[in-house]
Amino acid sequence: PNVCALQQVVGTKKKYFSTCRNWYQGAICGKKATVLYECCPGYMKLEGMRGCPAVAPIDNVYGTLGLVNAITTQQYSALSKLKEEIEGSGSYTFFAPSNEAWDLLDTEVRNALVSNVNIELYNALHYHMINKRLLTKDLRNGLTVSSMYNDLNLHINHYPNGVVTVNCARIIHGNQVATNGVVHVIDRVITAVGNTIQDVIEVDDELSSLSTIATASGLMDKLGQPGHFTLFAPTNDAFNKLDGDHMERLMADKGVLKALLNYHLLDSVQCSEAIMTGTSYETLEGTNIEIGCDGDSLTVNGVKMVLKKDIVTTNGVIHLIDEVLMPDSAKQVMELVGQSQSTFSDMVSELGLAAAMRPQAEYTLLVPLNVAFNDEVMSMDQRFLKIILENHILKSKIVLSQLYNGQRLETLGGKFLRVFVYRTAVCIENACLIRGSKEGRNGALHLMRTLIKPAESTMFKLLTEHGGFKIFLSLMEAAGLTDLLKQEGDFTLFAPTDEALAGLSQRELSILKSDPNALKAILLYHFSKGIFIGGGLEGGVTNLLKTLQGSNLKVLFANNSMQVNSVQVPDSDLMATNGVIHFVKTLLYPEDTPVGSQELLTLLKRITRFIKIKYVSGYRFKEIPLTFIKRIITVNLCNSGTVPGDVTKVTRIIHGEPSVTKVTRVIEGDPSFTKVTRVIEGEPSITKVTRVIEGEPSITKVTRVIEGEPSITKVTRVIEGPAYMVRSSSNMELHGPQTEFITSFDGDSEKLTKLIQEGPRRTSGRRVPALRVARRHRQTPTSMYRGQQSPNKPIPTQMPQQSPCKYLNRAP
Repeated sequence: PNVCALQQVVGTKKKYFSTCRNWYQGAICGKKATVLYECCPGYMKLEGMRGCPAVAPIDNVYGTLGLVNAITTQQYSALSKLKEEIEGSGSYTFFAPSNEAWDLLDTEVRNALVSNVNIELYNALHYHMINKRLLTKDLRNGLTVSSMYNDLNLHINHYPNGVVTVNCARIIHGNQVATNGVVHVIDRVITAVGNTIQDVIEVDDELSSLSTIATASGLMDKLGQPGHFTLFAPTNDAFNKLDGDHMERLMADKGVLKALLNYHLLDSVQCSEAIMTGTSYETLEGTNIEIGCDGDSLTVNGVKMVLKKDIVTTNGVIHLIDEVLMPDSAKQVMELVGQSQSTFSDMVSELGLAAAMRPQAEYTLLVPLNVAFNDEVMSMDQRFLKIILENHILKSKIVLSQLYNGQRLETLGGKFLRVFVYRTAVCIENACLIRGSKEGRNGALHLMRTLIKPAESTMFKLLTEHGGFKIFLSLMEAAGLTDLLKQEGDFTLFAPTDEALAGLSQRELSILKSDPNALKAILLYHFSKGIFIGGGLEGGVTNLLKTLQGSNLKVLFANNSMQVNSVQVPDSDLMATNGVIHFVKTLLYPEDTPVGSQELLTLLKRITRFIKIKYVSGYRFKEIPLTFIKRIITVNLCNSGTVPGDVTKVTRIIHGEPSVTKVTRVIEGDPSFTKVTRVIEGEPSITKVTRVIEGEPSITKVTRVIEGEPSITKVTRVIEGPAYMVRSSSNMELHGPQTEFITSFDGDSEKLTKLIQEGPRRTSGRRVPALRVARRHRQTPTSMYRGQQSPNKPIPTQMPQQSPCKYLNRAP
């Protein structure tokens, strides 16, 4: 129990109470480190027992100095008459230098302190004390506390790695509690601080060049203001390493001087003892530098250049360096080129392009890596090589954040390059950018994977000149899609080579061409809207590209090779003015589209791979609207002042859906009618229809008033056979909301009298068609019924629900 872990650099006495997340590296400043376990402050070991089970005796500050083995500080406290004060009542924090810290102090300084014990030594020890108790948890980063010597400030820094410093002196043993305070052991003797960074560089003769630059840039006053800064200050010798022309150009540009100085300045205090490994820090110029360590030496961007470290000031710390740190923002654009692009730099200078770039103008370099300049490129005629390199220099300064999809960039050679922005990549023509873009004073630099090959021709011309796509081009022509290869636009084409279609006979080609909709669907499945090059596809995952046919292509890019629908793409990124072409050695077919012809299915199975085509009998391909093909209207303009035959042709391209104008023609006068009588020979066909009407039936009653005495006619009709029909040759007009036909009275005069007295009730007229039934068919008409009338039943006196009236029994 009560054991604390710490790291110790192997071969030294340096120990660090750091956080455990730093242990996994197993090194401090590049040196091997081991993890040790010691008793935590305030606890002790007991013989025969594990850990630190005993509580250490608590004493006053003076006695505690002996407990933490700060013997030299304890002796100097007694010698300077400080002993009585730190043994008495009070609450103190004592930052006690270790024995080794006193040994590191300059001999003359140490002798001067000891020779004047009552004043100098006493004051020096008082500067290590605070008049209150502060544990390490109370020592926050950036904290400033007053010491017991003339209230001069002590500057505290508490770093994320667990290191705590006081005026850049590291606490190596902390939190040893005393009866009247707490003792923290530190690794060096600290001295009083009263100067700012500005004061130091103005009075130090070795920093006169830096002082001149700080004054010329207008930043000198800032270095005298309160803050927490770290300045990596180049000495005069460091500036002398720069050639005269370089220094002259720097001094002539105030903006460059300001960027230069800010690149040496951090907005935080980085003491050397807090740096355990390389860490990146943002400078006031805006870009980062890496501060690390190698043993006892500090490094900047991996280079040992620190001559003197930890010059503590009231507003920060200064480290002297023997090289000038040059930010990209202070460089000319050609100075941005690094070692991995040295071939490009050499070729640009050798071919005279660097001399053609004016210092006052702005440029952007699209710089290929050295590996892009293979033997084939280097053996080219220098005139062609110069043209290629001109396409890698833009006429304006364009940083990475200014690039957007569809942008056109003008080169030094006068050509325009297209920009394509993808989910995980930015590409210019066939080449994609890699990490490492830089911004200089008069330009920008972007690193490219390969040489840029600008487009020169349309897809149609490229395929025609290649000579290996004759069958594909003939199919495009048969489908009426050739204009798609010629027109302006941005398309991606997976073009099947003649090798992919070589096994097709003329008959099979005729089968393909016989269904225009099917041929268009198959061909348009090879096109996608937009330009997708290999480097722009997200690697290792399936990229879905929507085709002009409507289905998706599944494209995979991995290990610098491309596959589409599991088919290898042998050659890719052939740039055209209206898109990009990738070669495939098989025909592609959408697996979600069935085939309705056995002949076509058999044919497709032979020339496609890795898919299973579904057969649906009778399936027909739908017509695909060709809205992506531009309509071209050619107008011949003949001016009266021109010579005969002098014709100007103007081609107008109309985008989008065609507009349709509907015209209604009005013809005055009476319409003419033509009556046509159609004679159909043979027996008539009879269609029986049963009409079902839902809902309650509507009943219309009709009262017919017959003047005079009613006549009663009784008719007895004998019908032979199973069926009968009633023939009527006239129609009857009926009126009234309720019309009821009286078929027979049978002497019921009272009913007749009642109907006559109630009077007639009229309604809108309705004509009732006569029922015609041919006797020879012997069947009951069904057009007014839900079912057939049984031949054994008499004709009902009242019609069914569907009929608007009742039957009338009439004498033949």
